[in-house]
Amino acid sequence: MTQTARITVHPSFVVGEIDRRLFGSFVEHLGRAVYTGVFEPGHPTADADGFRRDVIDLTRELGTSVVRYPGGNFVSNYFWEDGIGPVDERPTRIDLAWRTIEPNTFGTDEFMRWARTAGVEPMLAVNLGTRGADAAANLVEYCNVPGGTTWSDRRRANGAEEPYGVKLWCLGNEMDGPWQIGHKTAEEYGRLASQAAQAMRRVDPTIEFVVCGSSGREIATFGEWERVVLEHTFDDVDYVSVHAYYQERDGDRASFLGSAASFEAFLREVIATADAVAGRRHSDKRIRLSVDEWNVWYVDEFAGEENLDLREQPRLIEDVYSALDAVVAGDLLATLVRNADRVAVACVAQLVNVIAPMLTEPGGDAWKQTTFHPIALTAAHARGVALDARIEGPLLATAKHGDVSGVSGTVTWDAGSGSLVALLVNRTAEPVEARVEHLGFADVALAEASVIVADDNVRGASSTDAAADLAARGAAAAPQPLDGVTTDGDASSMVLPAESWSLVRFTARLA
Repeated sequence: MTQTARITVHPSFVVGEIDRRLFGSFVEHLGRAVYTGVFEPGHPTADADGFRRDVIDLTRELGTSVVRYPGGNFVSNYFWEDGIGPVDERPTRIDLAWRTIEPNTFGTDEFMRWARTAGVEPMLAVNLGTRGADAAANLVEYCNVPGGTTWSDRRRANGAEEPYGVKLWCLGNEMDGPWQIGHKTAEEYGRLASQAAQAMRRVDPTIEFVVCGSSGREIATFGEWERVVLEHTFDDVDYVSVHAYYQERDGDRASFLGSAASFEAFLREVIATADAVAGRRHSDKRIRLSVDEWNVWYVDEFAGEENLDLREQPRLIEDVYSALDAVVAGDLLATLVRNADRVAVACVAQLVNVIAPMLTEPGGDAWKQTTFHPIALTAAHARGVALDARIEGPLLATAKHGDVSGVSGTVTWDAGSGSLVALLVNRTAEPVEARVEHLGFADVALAEASVIVADDNVRGASSTDAAADLAARGAAAAPQPLDGVTTDGDASSMVLPAESWSLVRFTARLA
């Protein structure tokens, strides 16, 4: 018997407005994310600043809105002052996080120029591992004060006459993790984060803060960490971070396809904890989420920081993705859109080379990975508001997550352009006949329909595979037309292939 699903939407049932910062990314001084990633002086496409224009072009095509920098684990032992001023006077350091020789030829000023060139909003992280409120406040002064102070005048002397106006700041990174340089308890970190936020806001009262949540749902301190940290910082911060990575383990394809169900539970547990803190304080303030690290990452294949040899810009964590990975990544992003009322910022980690939607070769080409495609399409078309789409359909039995929805997704509505978009994932191993009932809409007409099918699960490592082969693999997973979509006015019907991600866009008006 053919599986069926019914998706019901109405324009009155709005979850929340979709913040464009949901389509962010992340550039850390890790592996080749910076050097030979975004920055490679002498590359055939490099501009006068040494920025790879082929990477910038792909960043724009990806729809990247905000980029988090410079870490990540890297930031917890980073002296930001090392990365400003004349390049030939900058010190060379050992990065303790990734055991890499850091030349500091790319720093704050270079990143800000890159962000302006790429057309993305900067999101800066401060070191709360080995440093504190004073260094963090000085960085805000360097970036955001027009002039007339020591650090703002230093910026001007370094060639940036106008302030950078950075609005979004991360108060450290994964400070709950024992691997983190300067790891702290929740009490220690909560007090320090509050102190840093207050000092930084004295420099610029307009800035926003992301406080560190747990580095993963499985870590032993999850939940209690958020509660304690928010008790200290509730009045100081705007967002709490969520970091989440997923991979296929031991051939358990069903559990991997159901990853977004666990992801959504993670988001809602953090929201519940934040709201519990608000309730205890009798506050109507609602802390929102910054999911500033999310992706598919085959972390089991990573040797671990403690096993790395001291090197310069090594190839680290350069996962090569399959079509199956692309379907799961699309499902994870659809989950973020579906929770647009509480998820304000999200960064796929990372942008280039390191578990990234694009790869480069030094002196050579840049190309799209399989995961590039669902991210770019979602960023291009998921606009306006997320609707509360009610999905009824088959279940998927998984060993890790129990029974989860076999069909997942969300529907967005942009009244300005009259665009009604369904992001639909069939997690099951059989096709599903899906019927989208678009109540409250009129003149519904199909505009486009694309699908990615997880029929290729070949993976590899870019250090051993030829660049041409990797580029071909990414191109092979590009979305194909989803044929057979019909619309009768009240509803639209389509067949979702087994283990697939689809985007179906209609034009419509309110009835």
